[in-house]
Amino acid sequence: MNNLVYPKEKTLGTITLVLGLLVWLLLIIGTAGTALIGLAIGFIFYLFAHSTLIAHIKGNGVELSEEQFPDLYKQFNECIDKLEIKNKPEVYILNGNGGLNAFATKFLGHQYVVLFSDVVDAMQQHDDGVKFYIGHELGHLRMNHIRGQFLRWPVLWLPLLGAAYSRARESTCDRHGLACSSSPENAARALAALSAGSERWQTLDIPAYLKQVMHSSGFWMSFHELNAGYPWLTKRVARVVDTECQIPKRNPFAYIPSIFVPYAGRLGGGFGLLITVYIIGILASIAIPAYQDYIGRSTLSVAMIETEQARNDLSNYYQSNDSIPDSLSSAHIKDTYSNGTTISMDPDTMTLHVKTPHGELIFTPSQENDGRITWSCSGGEKTRKSKLPKACQ
Repeated sequence: MNNLVYPKEKTLGTITLVLGLLVWLLLIIGTAGTALIGLAIGFIFYLFAHSTLIAHIKGNGVELSEEQFPDLYKQFNECIDKLEIKNKPEVYILNGNGGLNAFATKFLGHQYVVLFSDVVDAMQQHDDGVKFYIGHELGHLRMNHIRGQFLRWPVLWLPLLGAAYSRARESTCDRHGLACSSSPENAARALAALSAGSERWQTLDIPAYLKQVMHSSGFWMSFHELNAGYPWLTKRVARVVDTECQIPKRNPFAYIPSIFVPYAGRLGGGFGLLITVYIIGILASIAIPAYQDYIGRSTLSVAMIETEQARNDLSNYYQSNDSIPDSLSSAHIKDTYSNGTTISMDPDTMTLHVKTPHGELIFTPSQENDGRITWSCSGGEKTRKSKLPKACQ
C-alpha cells in the first residue's frame, strides 16, 4: 500500500514533524511549563467546539448502514476493504447546501467520514463516483493526518513548507480515492466534477481538460499554488489519470515572493497574517523575558564585581576596629557608582544592599573561626532568581 503515499509527503511529513516537536519542546521549556496550561485550555476549547460539529453530524446527518442507503454503504465497505482499514469509521450524509465536498474527522477516538448530499446526488449517474470521495477521506484517516496536524501545528504556518505539506497530503488522498475507483478515468471524472459541476462532469472532455495543466507554469499560477493547501485541480486530475505523469514545473521566480507569505490553510491570507502575529506573540513572550533576564544577570554580575572592593574595605574595617562603621562614608567607602548602582549598609548587621536598575543584591557577612569575614550573596525581594549571577543562586 506504499504506492498510495505521494512521495513528497514522506519527506515533508518528516521535516514538519521534527520541527513541530522541536518548537513544542522549546515552548514548554521556554515558558517553564506554562505552555502546558495554555495547551490544556486550548484542548478544552477544542473539545467543546469539535463536539458541536460531531453533534451536528449525528443530529442532522443520515448514517449509512445496511438498512439506510445500502448501495452507498456497500461502496463504503468495498473501499474499506481495498484500503485495508481495520478501524471502521462511521459514515454520514449531510446536506451540503450546494457544495460539492466531503470531509473526515476524529473525536475522542471515534472516526467519521461525512459526504455532502450534493456530491452523492451529483454522482448518481457515475457507477463508482462516490467511491473516489470516500477513498480520499479515508486516506486522511488512514494516514493519521488529523492527529499529526496537532504535532506539526507550530510550523505549518511557515511560508512554502506548510502549504507544500498540505498539497502533498491531498495528493496522497487522491491516490486513495483512485485505489477505490474501478478505473483512473472514473476517478478523474469524479474529481473533475469539482470543476465542471454536478451535471456537466458527465460530458467533460478529460484530454482537453488536462491540456490546461500547461497554464500552471506561469508566474501567477505558480505563486498562488505555492501558497495554497491544494494543488490546482487540473494537476490533481492529471495525477489521477497517470500517477507518473510529468507536470510542468513552476516558475522559479514565484518562490521569491512566496517566502514572505505565511500559510493560512483554508482560511485565506488575512487569517495567515493573524497566525503570523500570533506566532510572533508566542515567540516574543518567550524571547522578551529571556532577554530581560540576560540583561539583568549581566548588570548584577557587573555590580557584584564592582562592589567587591567595598566588601573588602568593610571586612578590613571590622577586623581593625572590632566594630561596624556607623556609615559607609565613615569607612571612606563610596555609595554611588557611575552606572547607577548604589549601595547601602545596615549599621547593626553590616549587611550590604546593592541596588541596580535591574534588581538588587544582598551581601550578608559572617565571621569565621580564624576571624576572617566572608560574604554570602542573595537576591532582593523583587529580584527574580533567573536574573541572579550564578554565585548568588
